[in-house]
Amino acid sequence: MENQHVGSDPKKTSRGRGGGAGAALVPTGWTAAAKAGAAAPPQVLAAGDLALWYDEPAGADWLRALPIGNGRLGAMVFGNIDTERLQLNEDTIWAGGPYDSANTRGAANLAEIRRRVFADQWTQAQDLINQTMMGTPGGQLAYQTVGNLRLAFGSASGATQYNRTLDLTTATATTAYVLNGVRYQRDVFASAPDQVIVTRLTADRANSITFNATFDSPQRTTVSSPDSTTIGLDGISGTMEGITGQVRFLALASAVATGGTVSSSGGTLRVSGATSVTVLVSIGSSYVNFRTVNGDYQGIARSRLSAARTVGYDQLRARHVADYQALFNRVTIDLGRTAAADQTTDVRIAQHASVNDPQFSALLFQYGRYLLISSSRPGTQPANLQGIWNEEMAPAWDSKYTINANLPMNYWPADTTNLAECFLPVFDMIKDLTVTGARVAQAQYGAGGWVTHHNTDAWRGASVVDGALWGMWQTGGAWLATMIWDHYLFTGNLDFLRANYPAMKGAAQFFLDTLVTHPTLGHLVTNPSNSPELPHHANASVCAGPTMDNQILRDLFTGCARASEVLGVDTTFRTQVLAARDRLPPMRVGSRGNIQEWLADWVETERNHRHVSHLYGLHPSNQITRRGHPSCTRPPGRHWSCAGTTAPAGHSPGRSTTGRGWKTAPAPTSSSATWCAPTGSRRTCSTCTRRSRSTATSAPPPASPRCFCRATTVSCTCCPRCRPHGRRAASRACAAAAGTRSVPPGAAAGPSSPSRPTAPAPSGCAAGSSPAPSSCATRRAAPRYSRRGWRPT
Repeated sequence: MENQHVGSDPKKTSRGRGGGAGAALVPTGWTAAAKAGAAAPPQVLAAGDLALWYDEPAGADWLRALPIGNGRLGAMVFGNIDTERLQLNEDTIWAGGPYDSANTRGAANLAEIRRRVFADQWTQAQDLINQTMMGTPGGQLAYQTVGNLRLAFGSASGATQYNRTLDLTTATATTAYVLNGVRYQRDVFASAPDQVIVTRLTADRANSITFNATFDSPQRTTVSSPDSTTIGLDGISGTMEGITGQVRFLALASAVATGGTVSSSGGTLRVSGATSVTVLVSIGSSYVNFRTVNGDYQGIARSRLSAARTVGYDQLRARHVADYQALFNRVTIDLGRTAAADQTTDVRIAQHASVNDPQFSALLFQYGRYLLISSSRPGTQPANLQGIWNEEMAPAWDSKYTINANLPMNYWPADTTNLAECFLPVFDMIKDLTVTGARVAQAQYGAGGWVTHHNTDAWRGASVVDGALWGMWQTGGAWLATMIWDHYLFTGNLDFLRANYPAMKGAAQFFLDTLVTHPTLGHLVTNPSNSPELPHHANASVCAGPTMDNQILRDLFTGCARASEVLGVDTTFRTQVLAARDRLPPMRVGSRGNIQEWLADWVETERNHRHVSHLYGLHPSNQITRRGHPSCTRPPGRHWSCAGTTAPAGHSPGRSTTGRGWKTAPAPTSSSATWCAPTGSRRTCSTCTRRSRSTATSAPPPASPRCFCRATTVSCTCCPRCRPHGRRAASRACAAAAGTRSVPPGAAAGPSSPSRPTAPAPSGCAAGSSPAPSSCATRRAAPRYSRRGWRPT
């Protein structure tokens, strides 16, 4: 007997306007209060406090459920007493099916789009992009849920001693409680070796476990009972953007009980009077790759379930734990423990800003590693915007791959926390994108190589999507390609570099073919592009040569040159990319002491925008460093942070909840401070980058240069009297007003200090581009990474 469940076709409710679930997924009510005399459960202490734990079920709140995964399969475990819910995912269940995203009208209109951008006709350029450069379809497709497995136990009335935990040391979610004098426990994990989700139910009184299990889903599905101990959910993914859903899937759940009885009929699995039960969930998908969806999904689901049923629970768990700990146990961290760690995790979240809880930072660090292990393994899809966990048909930003921020950020911990294997799905994706991106490069730019814009999906869409304001960003593929070189630097694996070098070369070739000379500045720039998702004028984000593009291409060209040298290939190509790199626009410091986000010193339309893309050069790149870009001398009472200091808390390329750019901060005022004479920084000369020639003094450096007309204590271009005249004109005007000679660009001078020339600015920093005293003076080349650590060049 079969029952039909048909989910409605999803409507796209959000676009790529932010690259991650962000605010849409932030819980609105973490209001748990601390409890006097609270104590962590024994299983949490046994895990060395590396566990999330709660004294309440998740109820209907998906965000409070606990995630488990093996890279391919994922589940959110709710821990409800009356009806347990396992919300299920398989990493290839995506809306639609294979499609070609290229727009063949693009190349013919590219010259006119560029002309409009260079003429500062930004909205007109965006209009033409929307008409001729948008991908087909104009949006990409969503990652979707398989559905739910629900275990109905009956009334929860009278339950006590409840707790649920997610043990990060064993990757196991556990729910325990006492009901009617019986202690019940459920353990759930996703096994990578056996490719099944395992739920183990036990009770301390014989024959006490009784429940009914059923599948449900918002997808178009059919439920069935394939045999007397199994239920099935056979379905197909949703239709979106006019592309019919084509990914078939089969989920199977089978029960093996000790004591009692097990039966299945009509899509319901019944267990009665058991002492222990093991429920195995297997899911198969017809997705083969971004071009093929004819896989034997039923055979996959059945074969993996059959194999797991021949293995006892103890062996299943032992294999799972051994596989997981081989990754997780590579890194330990101990920051100390206070009594705050005895509170439930929701209490610790609510009070973390006001309570000393160092272990919470260690827990968060290891939880990030846990999530990457659970959502990205060799041979799987990369971790998407929500990792591998999603309950919706049209989730926020489609739960796809946002390349202008989130996909790279997901993998920042991969190499740095010793999870190199978890990085491999990204490089598999890049190889796919070299195919679809080559098609877009030729059709829309008339270029060789390959390109990918700000998003992609399981079908490896590579074109402009979601509208020019958000999607007209060319360097998505370039950023991904830089990750190849970074991974090689961590691993030193020549075979990996040799296999992936063609992707790096192809990404660079696209820009060798498409970079254009700026008509007034003479630099090579991208056009059209944007600084991700931020308008520089009302309703206009499209521009030429945004800072993030230049920083990414500087890394890409340098990486390609060094990779070709390591591999002993492509001498001519190496010369070309180095020549192009040297013609990229340098970073510039603007009139507010900020690193400019664009070639022009524009003021952001949204000061608190979530992206801080122009700080890519700070992180993940190392183009802005203390060693390579020491900060300039500042007045002792206050300084402006510029290139050479670290970003304020909360700032990183891509995602931020605080303001943009660089902020002012009070300078140290201690009279006993040790100042470095050559740089004017408040630090001992033993840490000064010029320590071999520096001398220490207990007094602060000489007074900072003042504006000549003395209207301000900073530079002439910050002076309200002088600023309208421009940088050089302002200096001359100030000098004339004060009867003093003008200040040459890049020099700092004033009534209380003699004029002194600055050292030549290195590549990547504009000489004289900042108002004194914010010049990029006396800098060294950026350090390079080796397996022995960072070293200056």
